[in-house]
Amino acid sequence: MAEAMKYHFVGIGGCGMSGLAMVFHQHGHSVSGSDMHSSDVIDMLGRRNIQVSIGHSSESVPQDCDFVIISAAIPADNPELVRARELNIPILKYAEALGQLSGTLKTVAIAGTHGKSTTSGWTAYAFRNAGLDPSFVIGASVHQIGGGSGAGKGPYLVVESCEYDRSFLKLKPQMAAILNIEADHLDYYKDIDEIRSAFSDFARLPGENGYLIVNAEDSNVMKIVDNLKARCEFFSVGGKAHWQALNLVFESGYGVFDLSYKGESLGRVKLGLPGEFNVANSLAVAALCYNSGIDPQSICQSLENYVGVGRRMCYKGKARGITVMDDYAHHPTEIRVTLDAIRAAYNPARLWCVFQPHQHSRTRFLLDEFAVCFGRADKVLLPDIYFVRDSQQLRREVSAAQLADKINAAGGSAEYLIDFETIINRLDKEAMPGDLVVTMGAGDIWEVADEIICRFGKDN
Repeated sequence: MAEAMKYHFVGIGGCGMSGLAMVFHQHGHSVSGSDMHSSDVIDMLGRRNIQVSIGHSSESVPQDCDFVIISAAIPADNPELVRARELNIPILKYAEALGQLSGTLKTVAIAGTHGKSTTSGWTAYAFRNAGLDPSFVIGASVHQIGGGSGAGKGPYLVVESCEYDRSFLKLKPQMAAILNIEADHLDYYKDIDEIRSAFSDFARLPGENGYLIVNAEDSNVMKIVDNLKARCEFFSVGGKAHWQALNLVFESGYGVFDLSYKGESLGRVKLGLPGEFNVANSLAVAALCYNSGIDPQSICQSLENYVGVGRRMCYKGKARGITVMDDYAHHPTEIRVTLDAIRAAYNPARLWCVFQPHQHSRTRFLLDEFAVCFGRADKVLLPDIYFVRDSQQLRREVSAAQLADKINAAGGSAEYLIDFETIINRLDKEAMPGDLVVTMGAGDIWEVADEIICRFGKDN
């Protein structure tokens, strides 16, 4: 891939696709693309002189294109794919193209059901602070490193590695991390055994000269780490492992601990991100950095100064004395630990969670888990389920109203309100100064947080 190539991205507006397009562009390749809707991402690509067509048309595909790259959401009868086949242009899925890129650089791949965006961004930030100038492709925006993607001059590529469609198996990492393994993406995987099998294959990617850091406290992870060729180390917040957070205390929800490797303290750290789960994430970051030759002082500084990625416990501001936040959590475990961290860090009078369920399949398969994870919130407001990838049959099998009933039966307090406007009106009437409202989900629920700030009037 040293030779300049011409790539056309179909569905370029997604986080991963836009990030990969940016890295290819910054490496000197010619990039164009298309997407169904305009967005801030499309505007950003335009400012980088990447030509993007709105809507899908056969005319958008350059005749002299070397590769057409497609997102997972693009159907086989898309007119641009039809045109690519007519022109005999090779078609790559996003994961395949990312795998091509990873084969040209020293790839650091971070995987897990939860925390991979935060941890990938953290690793890229730490590498940059240490002068390694990595390239990176992350499925979320990281303000401290200029966004969700970048092409550095150094030899490293830091990449968020998604298990959906087994796409992470296309990568060619020399170093990797597995943060956790839980049931998710059950519209693709049959069960947790199949998910573990995919992660087991991922764990074997680094090879004989590679390195793997894994979570010793996760039972599913520990079932897949036997007979690896790569050197494997373990991290643990509370138990025995190579990497530990010793003498851990929390100050207003933020972890303070001795970063320990093989029993030796590398420094006392106070994280800039709240929650015990971020203590665990920080240990994986430290291990990847140390294995790359970064000195302990630089590692500790990066652990302390990193403030996270977009839509992860994102403070939006205050309006009428009400704290407004937004978060991407859409799995029961993520919701539970995020609500815990928010309550510990902000101690609100009442914690309102406006949760938009993401996918009917995920909601149905994990309905019982969703029912109990909202116990940390005082009030849960639910709009309709965000529809993506599922069949119409799955759409008929579960609803947000059913989830509300389940939450209430489990001792929570939830209400289904049909749309965003109804939710905002309810908060307008009932939310009080001292309360905290967090919008939560992987869809477009962030619009509610923005509208609250706009309508209520942001406090000075």
